Amino acid sequence: MTTFEYEAITRSGKPHRGHIDATSRADATRQLLQRGETATSIVATSPSATPRVLAAPTAIHKRRTGRPNMKRTEVANLVRELATALEAGLPLMQALRTIRRQAKGRGPVAVLDHLIDRVEAGESLHKAAVSYGPPFDDLISGMLRAADASGQTSVVLHQLADLLERGIELRREVLGAVFYPLIVAALILSSAIILVTVLIPRLMEPLIAAGVTTLPLPTRILLDLADFLTAWWMACIAIVVLAVMGWRFWIAAPENRLKWDGWKLRIPVLGKLLRDIAVARFTRTMGTLASAGLPLLDCLDITRDTLVNTAMMNAIDGVHAQVTEGRPLAEPLEQSGLFPPLLVQVVNLGERSGKLEKMLSHAATAFDRQVNVSIKIFTKAFPPLLIIIMAGLGAFVLSAILLPLLELQNLAG
Repeated sequence: MTTFEYEAITRSGKPHRGHIDATSRADATRQLLQRGETATSIVATSPSATPRVLAAPTAIHKRRTGRPNMKRTEVANLVRELATALEAGLPLMQALRTIRRQAKGRGPVAVLDHLIDRVEAGESLHKAAVSYGPPFDDLISGMLRAADASGQTSVVLHQLADLLERGIELRREVLGAVFYPLIVAALILSSAIILVTVLIPRLMEPLIAAGVTTLPLPTRILLDLADFLTAWWMACIAIVVLAVMGWRFWIAAPENRLKWDGWKLRIPVLGKLLRDIAVARFTRTMGTLASAGLPLLDCLDITRDTLVNTAMMNAIDGVHAQVTEGRPLAEPLEQSGLFPPLLVQVVNLGERSGKLEKMLSHAATAFDRQVNVSIKIFTKAFPPLLIIIMAGLGAFVLSAILLPLLELQNLAG
């Protein structure tokens, strides 16, 4: 029996922390679920168990000072080269040394030197990567753990490279889609600042001289905004800085990170995209691990760390606890409400037929196609929405300029 220190959220939404005796982390999670509490952190306080954070960002997110980082593209290239070398039959140490001889740049060289030292000392590739810190985040460390556990290192590393490259491609597609609207927004914002601080005050002088005391509402709003920013610009900068610091402090709490990740999944279009990416990653990794002959609970435990979103990671913890009690995998997946019906049906059929790994591998291809569709929908829906917002802002600024001119024309006429 091991004592675990836990943090959880009660049914009323209040955070709660304490200690619980259990045989394992899964047992502790199950006991908390039976109490109506959702675990956000479970850490073993005795040396017999390995600590595990359930919903908080892991320590590898924190930048380790003095250690060079790598760009995402460099990480993807490194993983792809390592997978190719292992696929060609090279041992892990020889593959790392071969890549190290060809490495360029401070980041890749430092990362490879660290990996070579740790692996040569007897550590697994996963533990060596986690001990370095960034750029090895939850996704990369989880997939490396899956590679070590499955025995199909090259296959899993190729999948990890595909995931990283897909993420890079997604960022590029999103940036390409919003590049033009952002330029328009910057131009409108710059024009609005010039108009508010220079042009509109000059236009007001003839109106005031002509006896106009009541200005149009859009004009009054812009003038009041200009006066406020002129008088309180230092306070505004301080508020922005404090807001950023407050956000980082707030999101560091496990229960707040859980709420934020759950809210992201409910955002129209973007939430569906994030869910589709996580489901495709879950299905592909589960299929790979199951094909390698790993027990189902180990597959869930490893796959959970690749999802990144803590709401879905917590859902997998609940699934893990119920599967430990002997329930089939499909039932808790369906009850979580975060996984699509197609995946539930595939898992159900796979469990009944005894071909779960094959069913998951086929389903992963379908979910990958769904991710591509979701990406196209997102990149096509976001730019028009941004342009509409900018057009509304431009129309407001234009009305603030034209309405005083019309009043001046009426007075002159």
